[in-house]
Amino acid sequence: MVPFLECRRQYEALRNEVDAAVAAVCRKGWFVQGDNVERFEAEWASYCGTRYCIGVGSGIDALTLALKALGIGPGDDVLTPANVVYGAIATALCGANVVLVDADEDTGLVELGALESSVTPAARVVIPVHLYGQMVDMERVRRFARAHDLRVVEDACQAHGASLRTTKAGACSDIGCFSFYPSKNLGAFGDGGAIVTDDPTLAESLRMLHNYGQQSRDRYACIGLNSRLDELQAAILRTKLPHLDRWNDLRRRIADFYHARFEPLRHVKCLEVLPEREHAYHLFVVKCERREELRSFLRDRGVGTQVHYPIPVHLQPAFAGLGLGEGNFPGAERLSGQVLSLPLFPELTSEEMEQTACAVEAFDAACSPAPQKAKLQ
Repeated sequence: MVPFLECRRQYEALRNEVDAAVAAVCRKGWFVQGDNVERFEAEWASYCGTRYCIGVGSGIDALTLALKALGIGPGDDVLTPANVVYGAIATALCGANVVLVDADEDTGLVELGALESSVTPAARVVIPVHLYGQMVDMERVRRFARAHDLRVVEDACQAHGASLRTTKAGACSDIGCFSFYPSKNLGAFGDGGAIVTDDPTLAESLRMLHNYGQQSRDRYACIGLNSRLDELQAAILRTKLPHLDRWNDLRRRIADFYHARFEPLRHVKCLEVLPEREHAYHLFVVKCERREELRSFLRDRGVGTQVHYPIPVHLQPAFAGLGLGEGNFPGAERLSGQVLSLPLFPELTSEEMEQTACAVEAFDAACSPAPQKAKLQ
């Protein structure tokens, strides 16, 4: 069986380093707000090319705290893609109004042309999502934001190490948000996240907000959350970070292999890779109108898959209050019915890559009608 993801392989390769880092934290007996968190924050800020980093409990906490630090609350509108739910959840948790923007069917990224028509008088923030590991055109987003006096919060939770020209994900906005969920390109051994920014005022506010709102011990300047990256996860992330670029290179090699094999296919299509990007390939996603048949076909041939975001935001029960239905965001809706994620992680073997590619090619061939033989005259 080709696993969709196998985290144990990465652990086995780093077992001695990881075990030593965890043991050191346990021997010290300091598990929250310690040296490892402080050092990881400095290392991650340096890696992303930002001045500040605040470790938090998860990616959704990062997005929520980013909006809170920008003063977002009831009466404010936040623009967020219709095909990914997390920006909408963070917006709702702040009591603000979710304004959805359709997705580009070729990339899965937010449809930049639809941003203008989505702006409302109460709009305060736009959340571009670097989905699957490919960055949105942030220069265009920033021009749009300046024209409408909006702040920009990057959802870079799937884009660790991705870049647009020379700028890394997370460093192209007011605030960048990351998740370190175990399946991410840089994954912890549990939940974790981080927020990066160049703004000292926002950094100070975020440091209070992620620690109950404390300005100093027992002095609370605002209402915050308990959302702190813990020492064990920070120690593990510090151990893994020096390997991230090499892992991303391996992801790109696997993606290049898939692209070359799937480019000629008629029924299974790769998402478009945009120019001037260094794709991090958190996921390798294809589109197929017969997605469920493809998934079943691959399962029968020992290839694991996942469907990421099969239900767009406006069709989720939690957002029924938006009063939107089928047809409101056609790009997001078509994507949700066609996307399928194939096995892609740094430790995937050549044999597993070949098995996956052969199975996809066999499905495509089975979908194509056999050529008609010429009739004898």
